[in-house]
Amino acid sequence: MRRVPWALLGALVLVQICYPLAADRAPLTVATVVLGYAFSLTHAWTSRGPRVAATLVLVVTVGGFLVEALGVATGFPFGSYSYSGALGPQLLGVPLVIPLAWTWMAWPAWLAALRLTSAPAGRVAVAAFGLAAWDLFLDPQMVSEGYWRWLSPTPALPGLPGIPIANYLGWLGFGLLVMTLLSLVLGSRIELSTAGDRPALALWFWTYASSVLAHAVFLDLPASAAWGGVVMGLAVIPLAIQLTRRRRA
Repeated sequence: MRRVPWALLGALVLVQICYPLAADRAPLTVATVVLGYAFSLTHAWTSRGPRVAATLVLVVTVGGFLVEALGVATGFPFGSYSYSGALGPQLLGVPLVIPLAWTWMAWPAWLAALRLTSAPAGRVAVAAFGLAAWDLFLDPQMVSEGYWRWLSPTPALPGLPGIPIANYLGWLGFGLLVMTLLSLVLGSRIELSTAGDRPALALWFWTYASSVLAHAVFLDLPASAAWGGVVMGLAVIPLAIQLTRRRRA
């Protein structure tokens, strides 16, 4: 069973490589999210048990749907936005695939944070920051594809029009909430890193490196490549340096 996350990661990488080459990218977007969701739940289950996987679903998947439904209905906490119909079935205006994406990246963000700090509050902050930083890649890419749009997209970051700064702050706030809940509910079950976390860390590094490359070279989104490369790099590059030093030692 411990080989299953590696197999899912391989499938995910193949789909993402195909993404820039496809004429209709929506099916590949959905496939990527579903594979990523399956990866994170499977890894959580095989590395830490069914309770951890079930808690991920209840806290991040269900929580992600609720905050998205709130956002679509009220504009809080991400700003006023709406989804197109390109990503499949919706409930309360939210494509059902969207909450899966929250879970997909929340799990590797937490496991990366475990290795960057031993302080409980620090882990929550670093994990939430890493998750929110990923959105500097995600939102520009998805908005450019027409999967969703903001009704009031200002003020925006330089080079990233169409996405209000409030969106990134909303991501950070929700990230802090879900990481805090995971820490409180699961405690020691997710506070220790293991050798079995290598697939999730590989996903973390792949997501960062492939996003920088894809946005800069294939998707014509150089500003998001720069913003995401710098900001998410603050949560990725120190971990890469740390792991490299440990190998050499």
